[in-house]
Amino acid sequence: MADERWPPAEVDLTTPNTARIYDYLLGGKDNYAADREVAEQLIELIPEARLAARENHAFIGRAVRLLACEGVRQFIDIGSKLPARGNVREVATEVAPDAAVVFADGDPVVLVHARALLARTPRTAVASCDPLRPETVTRAPEVRALIDFERPVACVLDRVLHFIDDDAEAAAAVRRLHDALPPGSHLVFTHITQDPEPESGEGVGKVFKPTSGHFWGRSRAEILDIVGSFDLLEPGLTYTPQWRPDPYGPPVEHPERTFTLAGVGRRR
Repeated sequence: MADERWPPAEVDLTTPNTARIYDYLLGGKDNYAADREVAEQLIELIPEARLAARENHAFIGRAVRLLACEGVRQFIDIGSKLPARGNVREVATEVAPDAAVVFADGDPVVLVHARALLARTPRTAVASCDPLRPETVTRAPEVRALIDFERPVACVLDRVLHFIDDDAEAAAAVRRLHDALPPGSHLVFTHITQDPEPESGEGVGKVFKPTSGHFWGRSRAEILDIVGSFDLLEPGLTYTPQWRPDPYGPPVEHPERTFTLAGVGRRR
């Protein structure tokens, strides 16, 4: 349970926040009563919600580790999330201690938490950006001060694209990000899908109504169209547990019940 005696003054504890709900599902401590209430309602509707969060987080870790092992030394993590244990910076610097990492978000709650949690962390920056226009982060002064855009960059869009309701605009956002990155860069992404249970969409929408985050699950074909400006690495677009799983980890019996498709694309 979160220690509710120490929240930063700018943090609203009464309005549920999607980043803190995700933190709760991961077993984190940076969440509050309003967040936990929504999370528990979600678990009642989708019993696999905690599994989905854990597998999503594990996929991001595997993807970042792979890219760091292949020589990528610059990472920009874009979207509504808190720097939980096993975050992009922790994973990247396990492989490459000199890795530079930017956490970028447009949510004031996330920014306040991130700046508090990452204060005095070397080669790390926290930047404000609009996740619905992810390419804008490449122009932020604090990002330019840390990231060299003459060298490959890995951008993480974790649970971001499903917040863009228009398919064409989501694809355009990905294309703009593609064009803003140098050759050899990568996109790591996850996206909610309702393919396993289309009828659940209305119920999930009601659960998240008190929050400011409303998302749209898409089909596999729709997601492939959105990320089509990048070339997907093998095994392509898969459910999170199926993307290059840890051979020593426990198998997920029904990976589709994570309701999350994921992939890693390379800039052409």
